[in-house]
Amino acid sequence: MIAELGLALLWIAAALACLSLVAGTLFLRGGSKDLAALVRPASVAQGVLTAAAFGLLIALFVRSDMSVELVARNSNSLKPMIFKVAGTWGNHEGSMLLWLMILSLSGGLIAIFEKRLREDTLVATLAAQAALSLGFFAFLLFSSNPFKRLPVAPPDGQGLNPLLQDIGLAFHPPTLYVGYVGLSVAFSFAVGALITREIGPAFARAMRPWVLGSWIFLTLGITAGSYWAYYELGWGGWWFWDPVENVSLIPWLAGAALLHSVAVTATRNALRAWTVMLAVIGFSMSMVGTFIVRSGLLTSVHSFAVDPERGTFLLALMAIYIGGALTLFALRAGSVAEGKKFALLSREGSLVINNLLLTTILALVLLGTLYPIVAEAMGEKISVGPPYYNKVAGPLALILCLVMVAGPLLSWRKDDGKRLWSRLPLAIFAGATVLFALILFGGKVGILPLLGMTVAGVVAVASLAPLWGRNLRRTPLPTWGMVVAHFGVAVCLAGMGAESAFIKERLVAAAPGDVVKVGDFAVKFVGVKPIAGPNYTAIEGTLVATTSSGGSFTMRPEARTFPGLMGTAPTETNEAALLTRPGGQLYAVLGQPVTSDDGSADRYQIRLWWKPLVWWIWLGGALIAVGASLSLLGRAQLLNIWRARRSRKSQERFAP
Repeated sequence: MIAELGLALLWIAAALACLSLVAGTLFLRGGSKDLAALVRPASVAQGVLTAAAFGLLIALFVRSDMSVELVARNSNSLKPMIFKVAGTWGNHEGSMLLWLMILSLSGGLIAIFEKRLREDTLVATLAAQAALSLGFFAFLLFSSNPFKRLPVAPPDGQGLNPLLQDIGLAFHPPTLYVGYVGLSVAFSFAVGALITREIGPAFARAMRPWVLGSWIFLTLGITAGSYWAYYELGWGGWWFWDPVENVSLIPWLAGAALLHSVAVTATRNALRAWTVMLAVIGFSMSMVGTFIVRSGLLTSVHSFAVDPERGTFLLALMAIYIGGALTLFALRAGSVAEGKKFALLSREGSLVINNLLLTTILALVLLGTLYPIVAEAMGEKISVGPPYYNKVAGPLALILCLVMVAGPLLSWRKDDGKRLWSRLPLAIFAGATVLFALILFGGKVGILPLLGMTVAGVVAVASLAPLWGRNLRRTPLPTWGMVVAHFGVAVCLAGMGAESAFIKERLVAAAPGDVVKVGDFAVKFVGVKPIAGPNYTAIEGTLVATTSSGGSFTMRPEARTFPGLMGTAPTETNEAALLTRPGGQLYAVLGQPVTSDDGSADRYQIRLWWKPLVWWIWLGGALIAVGASLSLLGRAQLLNIWRARRSRKSQERFAP
């Protein structure tokens, strides 16, 4: 009964999306205002019903209702409750319903809270959002029904992929999806503004909180996903340039460019064409990523490899949405291009350079991701890995950071080069100090890590420049947000450079009592013991790491085995043990037993890494998200102050 009710709610919500689209279109073509009055409540009801349908799907997973095919394929009665719930979106159909729910709820929130746009622009925006929702409703209802029943219910299910049974992965996909859907809202705002030709500060101010919120969640999602891959997959790296990692990074790059562009449009009425185009590109990259992950074109631990029919459906949606938006942009190019002029040496000019660099990096990463797929379709296997990305994207990213240093120190409209140079000596001195210290004491350091840590020193000091000479108590939250986010970039960059330059690795076959030295640690292998988890068995190793100063720490890496369910083979995973110290992390993985001549397994493969400052990478990501959150909060406060002042002036004007 729950599955049937969930499916019925999806059909009703799809009908409401159709109503919003049709009523909005007729109103914009000169129809009655009564049509416009239908759009807001229909959008709200659509969001509520879609959320209810997703809630019912969660209930089916919690109850372990194996008569539903999705539950049988992705859950098991023995799983801990948190992973039963996470199983709802740890698959193709459930994750698409999560996407659709966030998309529909976003439309409802726009309908309830957005008061700044003209009525026709708001209706056009909601109609565009309904059009997006309608495509995904069609995809779920006709191609990927999450409530599909099985003719005969199995006694138990196959269970969630063991690699995904981690608390980090329980929250990683929803966080990313909120970010992706936030870009869809920016897309709808851009389409609505193009339709009504209201492309100016009001449109940008309405779009900005959605872009900022989207980018915050994308930052958190990518940071959390990187950390999950780092400790869960056992390979010891923080970014593999996996195609699915790339397709989450690409929308983030587009969102970063859009974030800066929309701020200029909102405050200075400039970069209007950039803002509209980046809104289209940001959502387009989300659609491209969705297609790549769900089309079966590639195999990755992150991806949902499904049949080509579904990939074709997504490809058709992508062509309709992206092609339609680009066509509309071309038709409205004359009204979009207008905006206030500014000099190249100005804050606006630095943001244009910023956007050019971000979009160039985006294009290079997209090329490296798609080229092997296209080449394989033509019969040739090509692998594009870290060397390509590091060489083409790394130098551009460092130049981008230097532009980021100059931007906040420049004045709007026009500035003087001598004035800018006078504000940089302290930051340049910090970078030079780092560079000389690394050359003198760092040993053999690669050129990219060397430059990365040097630029990190420059950015760290320069990021604080907007606070110099100000009353810190009266400094606006958006300024604090910019400072914290830019400082987070410096911290992240320093962590990347230090880990790449000074990493130490040991791979040994150790017997109990053996001691392995890595970095500043002497690691003693004590032994192994079997343990049982809630739905797995494991061999747990015990390591005692001792520093040169005498500190002693126990680490317990595990080699886990999840039983095969419903005829599937058992799955083995590694749980790394991490020892975090101020100077970095000691990373330990327990590998396979090494068999002796007599058949006994008295030694085990142990892999150890000492990773200097590696945790700064995720600290930096968190600081970037905190800074963006402060900016979002500050913008909301400024908006409330502006509304209060406007209301007070209105009352004074009409007071007797």
